[in-house]
Amino acid sequence: MRCAAAARSLLPLPPAAVPIHTHTAAAAGSPSPGAELAAADALHALLSTLPPSLPTLLPCLSLLSPRLTAHTVSDTLLCADLPAASRIRLFLFSALSRRLQSPLLHSRAVSVLLSCDSTNAAMFDALADARAAGLHVPSAAFAALVAAHASAGQHQEAVDAFSRMGDFGCRPTPFVYNTVFKSLVDGGVILLALALYNRMSSAGCSPTAATYNVLMDGLCKRGMSGDALKMFDEMLERGIVPDVKIYTVLLSSLCSAGRTGDAARLLCSMKEKGSPPDEATHNAFLSGLCKAGRVDEAFQRLQLLQDGGFALGLKGYSCLIDGLFQAGRFDEGFSYYKEMLEKNVSPDVVLYTIMIRGCAEAGRMEDAFSLLDVMKDKGFVPDTYCYNTLLKAFCDVGKLDRAQSLRSEMLQNNVVPDSTTQTIMICGFCKKGLVDKAMQVFREMGELGCHPTVMTYNALIDGLYRVGRLEEARMLFYKMEMGNNPSLFLRLTLGANQVRDSESLRKLVDGMCQSGQVLKAFKLVRGIIDSGAVPDVVTYNTLINGLCKVKNLDGALGLFKELQLKGISPDEITYGTLIDGLWRAHRENDAMVLFQNILQGRGSPSLSIYNTMMRSLCRMKKLTQAINLWLDYLPKKYNLSVEDEVIINARKCFEEGSLDKVVKELIKIDQEYDSVSSNPYTIWVIGLCQVRRIDDAVRIFRILEEFCIDVTPACCAFLINYLCWERNLNAAVDIMMYTLSKRFIVSQAVGNRLLRRLCIRYRRRDAQTLAWRMHLVGYDMDVYLREPTKSLLYSE
Repeated sequence: MRCAAAARSLLPLPPAAVPIHTHTAAAAGSPSPGAELAAADALHALLSTLPPSLPTLLPCLSLLSPRLTAHTVSDTLLCADLPAASRIRLFLFSALSRRLQSPLLHSRAVSVLLSCDSTNAAMFDALADARAAGLHVPSAAFAALVAAHASAGQHQEAVDAFSRMGDFGCRPTPFVYNTVFKSLVDGGVILLALALYNRMSSAGCSPTAATYNVLMDGLCKRGMSGDALKMFDEMLERGIVPDVKIYTVLLSSLCSAGRTGDAARLLCSMKEKGSPPDEATHNAFLSGLCKAGRVDEAFQRLQLLQDGGFALGLKGYSCLIDGLFQAGRFDEGFSYYKEMLEKNVSPDVVLYTIMIRGCAEAGRMEDAFSLLDVMKDKGFVPDTYCYNTLLKAFCDVGKLDRAQSLRSEMLQNNVVPDSTTQTIMICGFCKKGLVDKAMQVFREMGELGCHPTVMTYNALIDGLYRVGRLEEARMLFYKMEMGNNPSLFLRLTLGANQVRDSESLRKLVDGMCQSGQVLKAFKLVRGIIDSGAVPDVVTYNTLINGLCKVKNLDGALGLFKELQLKGISPDEITYGTLIDGLWRAHRENDAMVLFQNILQGRGSPSLSIYNTMMRSLCRMKKLTQAINLWLDYLPKKYNLSVEDEVIINARKCFEEGSLDKVVKELIKIDQEYDSVSSNPYTIWVIGLCQVRRIDDAVRIFRILEEFCIDVTPACCAFLINYLCWERNLNAAVDIMMYTLSKRFIVSQAVGNRLLRRLCIRYRRRDAQTLAWRMHLVGYDMDVYLREPTKSLLYSE
């Protein structure tokens, strides 16, 4: 009876007062401020004098319950002078009473748990206490525990807490699910959040608007706008009315995916469905239009909004200035910046970074540094992203000394370089062939706590290949492989070849969640994400290209098989590189087998693969096969029947030897489908040159000129070369003049050969005139002309 006596001595109760059960309805009317204060004092004294044990505290708390309010309990939870264990038990007691539950109670409980040395131990001790006292464990306890772990960035612990609800006979409520969804989205494991959502639905727990808000936000941030739209439709089917925040998230995602038409329709539907767009929604749409390059349309939309009373804020100005800078309309962008200042809209670091990036990417480095100075003068500290923007601009134009100075400035200003900073420097050094310096930066990454990304490895591997250090490139690749990549991770944990693609992984995680193995699923997905840099298709393409160049085709084909076993899909660059390499190594059969494999099992080859095949066939002087290959491709390209009259006529002309007629007919088809390109015609011109059908090659060139189709520099160079060998110098000069009109720079060997042939054929004046015209369009003739050519041109 000690606790009851203590409670009665601390708070006068009516004579008839008896212990109140936690679910008993509240007494009518709210307590007076004086009574509420007295209850708070009594509660504080009770928790500070009695041991933190629910079996001990429960009778006293039951006696005080009629006098307690949600406000009183929430304030008491913040009393740091009380033991955390006692406050957690007060929260558990209060969570059982609907009258005392409130969002404030949840957030205060999270604060108490975060203040504990061991969040899990503190709560589970309290839960064991509640079970010993015969209390039902409230789901709100797990909601607070999950939220506390998520706030501390402890996402695995959050999932662990959620997965232990069943141990206490506690069923998750929508609020608990939403809390764990938020933790999973913040932890970067949206795949697991979606699998858990499926479990929520199958368990008969109805999702709420907050559920869709969290999940759709996660999907949109991952660029999965299609999945977000499906979830939006599902929400509508369930009769849940989306709020403005959900619309804004979805609209922003659609714009990021380039689906501005869908975004516009969604915006229009908002008013019809009773959720008029707010400032954030309009800004998201304006930003989407600007990022899609539709800047004028964004300003037209803005004018309509302003006519309706809309006022631009900082975010609105930022997205419009960004759009103008990306479109190269700097004067207009600076004009809006000035207008913003005149209207007392204060810029922030984000806006200055946008402007600095725009100037830097356009090569306007003086403007970029001027803005950096203005930003500093206004008291803003440039962040890592801002410095990275400038670093990339310097590296792109090869000014590595300036880039290194800027990186030193970052360290002096206590701005910590990140993985992107180091990768930018590595790319810059590799482009210049300074691989040793790139490797030094790579080694420094560990000291700075930066983890190399796939781009880092790709840049280094490519750089090593370019300077002929093949063995080092391969060793770097194997080092990359050792970092528990998804394929290796899954083989070690699940057995060989059980998971080979993202769809299989999704099904596996979904099955784990349905069977209650949520924590195991989290560890699996998180293990994959945390595995570091994983070789991607770009990495493999770089390696395959390097091996093809050194004619190690067996090694290249081995890598090709390996990447497929690891669940990575080859792209058109993979196939194109291999096919080209096989043809160059005279392994024609292997090249054709690989091409047939694409046709039979992997869908239709891309245009670039057909072009690669035709170039290879032409190189092998198999022009007829190359042209027939294109005629086979045309029905697929334009969705025509192989019996279509156009295709039949083209084949007939080709069989009759009228290649010029074939080209004219095909160009007309291209024009009809608005798909005119110099390929395949320039490939055929080169092929004609290689089989010494120079007159036919020139005729095709003239047809391309007639249809205003640009002939490639490589094609022109081939024609000039072969025309020189055929001593058709007039045609060679004509084509050289064509290259000058297009401002092409032909190779030194080709240009010198033509000038020498003209001199040798007693046409030195024509050669001098041509050399002068080459000088006028930008050729540095002092460097370009070789000594024998100079001697022939200018000697007396």
